[in-house]
Amino acid sequence: MRVFIIIVSILILLPCQTLVPQENDTTGNHVHLRIDRFNSPVRIDGRLDEACWKGLKSLPMKMIQPVYGADPGERTEVFAGYDNNYFYVAGRLYNRNPRDIQVTSFQRDNWAYATDFLGILLDSFNDNENGLMFLTSPAGTRTDINILNDFSKDPNISWNTFWDVAVTRSDSGWFAEMRIPFSSLRYEPKNGQVIMGLTVHRWFAKRNEVYSYPLTQQKFGYDGVYMPSETRKILLEGIPKHNPLYITPYVLMGLGQETRLNNEGTSYERTDNFVKGFGGDIKIGLAKNLTADFTIYPDFAQVEVDDQKVNLTRYSLFFPEKRIFFQERSGNFEFRFEGNDYLFYSRRIGIDNGEKVGIYGGARLVGRVGPWDVGLLNMQTEKHGNTPSENFNVLRFRRQVLNPYSYIGTMITSRIGSKDLWNTVYGLDGIFRLFGDDYFTFKWAQSFENGKPNNILDFRNSRIYSVWERRGRKGLGYNLSYSRSGEDFNPQSGFELIDNFTRIGDQVQFGWIPGERSRLLNHQIFLAGTAYYRNNDGKIETANFGPGWKFTTKQNSSGSVRLHRNTEDVAESFRLSPEAEIPAGRYTFYQVSLNFDPRLNDPYRAGVNIRTGGFYDGWHISTSITPMAFISEYLQLEGTYQYNFVEFSNRNEKFRNHIGKLKIDASLNVKHSVTVIAQYNSSGNSVFSNIRYHFNPTEGHDLYIVYDEGLNTNRYRETPVLPAMKNRAVLLKYSYTFRPG
Repeated sequence: MRVFIIIVSILILLPCQTLVPQENDTTGNHVHLRIDRFNSPVRIDGRLDEACWKGLKSLPMKMIQPVYGADPGERTEVFAGYDNNYFYVAGRLYNRNPRDIQVTSFQRDNWAYATDFLGILLDSFNDNENGLMFLTSPAGTRTDINILNDFSKDPNISWNTFWDVAVTRSDSGWFAEMRIPFSSLRYEPKNGQVIMGLTVHRWFAKRNEVYSYPLTQQKFGYDGVYMPSETRKILLEGIPKHNPLYITPYVLMGLGQETRLNNEGTSYERTDNFVKGFGGDIKIGLAKNLTADFTIYPDFAQVEVDDQKVNLTRYSLFFPEKRIFFQERSGNFEFRFEGNDYLFYSRRIGIDNGEKVGIYGGARLVGRVGPWDVGLLNMQTEKHGNTPSENFNVLRFRRQVLNPYSYIGTMITSRIGSKDLWNTVYGLDGIFRLFGDDYFTFKWAQSFENGKPNNILDFRNSRIYSVWERRGRKGLGYNLSYSRSGEDFNPQSGFELIDNFTRIGDQVQFGWIPGERSRLLNHQIFLAGTAYYRNNDGKIETANFGPGWKFTTKQNSSGSVRLHRNTEDVAESFRLSPEAEIPAGRYTFYQVSLNFDPRLNDPYRAGVNIRTGGFYDGWHISTSITPMAFISEYLQLEGTYQYNFVEFSNRNEKFRNHIGKLKIDASLNVKHSVTVIAQYNSSGNSVFSNIRYHFNPTEGHDLYIVYDEGLNTNRYRETPVLPAMKNRAVLLKYSYTFRPG
């Protein structure tokens, strides 16, 4: 640890470097692409008939797939410009056959391969790591995505910001204009200039064609257009100061019903509650690259419900964050180990064992101060059951060092319930581009809490993670990692799948990008495996190892097949259900998994996943099918059916589980939409339904009507007889954003 601290200290003292990938002019000097400044107004109507667009040179688009480096199969003209307040992108996207234009939805944040898109990626902080993606379709939809961690992407589609778009269509194609406020971007000016990264791309769903500027590297495939490190550096000059102020109050009202067992335990009684509330958010731009958010009594009634899952392991399930307040520049707060292990996991705030916990309020500060990316979060929750009111704090710093692809950082989290109930964690991390596509990542963390020794020189309350990786789809690649978590390491504001372990993994692969005559776009063979060892006795707790092959076709189908050798050492027995138990013991068993997703750009398709083979001392099969039908812009259907069957014939025990989900998205236009989600889980003998109507006439003006219901499908499995209805609620939420000045 001391060596790592010394290295970090030296790197912090290094002057911040602003090296960026640049292109050369004819003299060999580095130059940035200068974007044209507009001196006349732009009317956002999708017509591109203003004077500023006339005579402007289009960005030279090239094809990424299926034929890398070829000219676009359809005439494509994309333009970029800016003025004092906005960044503009416009496109003339021609089609010789207008029937080839595909549109699947009017809904906000529609990101489906079956829809044509014009997309723009902006690396607004020019850090080659985080980006903001804006997409629109021939229906004029708005999809905004926060891209994190470059190559791994981790796209955050729940993130939303303020911007405008307008689209028109004709017999010759479709035409779009985007207007993105600089106040929605956050950027770092120097000497009156701003350098950002830019990638624009067109997705032509019918033909499975991607055109982009710049031409991203072939080894990254379509992923390259979502990578900030692949953007073309652009130069903007003379952008005035933008310190926006957004005030968004909301009101909430509705009726809730719930059934609970009475005190005598003889029957269930229904209680009715009138729900009412108010609160709001304030967003303030403190500087060109720093934003403060304040919230009071935040409510997330409009957030989509979690997917039902079945747990066939002895470990906790992970659910992603969907609440909007925690989404903006969430990459500033990321400190991730392997898998879904995080030093900070925002779902610890306001959620306790799956139940909603009230939040009094909080504040967040994100942006950049000098060379440092900054994230600061403070939230105060209400008392919930036996859990006291708690205060959560997160502080994150990160900066670029050595080259444009290397970073060091630190994070501190705290969770305080009282003077005798507290938990604090600090972490140090670094990611370094060594050469070519080789990267080395190192992370160190320690936790301190009441009732523990809390020795800073002790490995028992420490966590270490390191990985050496080579990125890319072509040629030799690898991801080799080592991780260790001490017996007292406990990040109460984070997520840790397994405690007190040492882990090694992960994968070595070799990939090919075949020639034009091949039906394959790319394919890869790999050898993957992970092993978790218990620190107390050094024995394997859980391990998975085996070879595999995965592929993507030029018709945009993808699939994989993999063999698994599993080792499980169960120290204490655990139950899959009341009828099936896994006894303590050591097990070795083999499985095979297959998955296939046909033509992701097809409006009608169904993906299939199968995993089968041994399972501890028994046998297991898990299958799932995910059909989709994008019928029109007005109606889309998505479904999931998952079946799990486990049999232990030597013990005469069985476990069956069915999970079904139906999602219906219906839209009248971009302003009115309805989403219906119905889910069934046989393990809980329950059906859950969620209906949301959303009226969004303009950005920041939202009306939601939400209906939730939970039903018991087998009332007679317990005594007394269960009620048909578990819970029911009808809520109305209205919010409006004021933008003074």
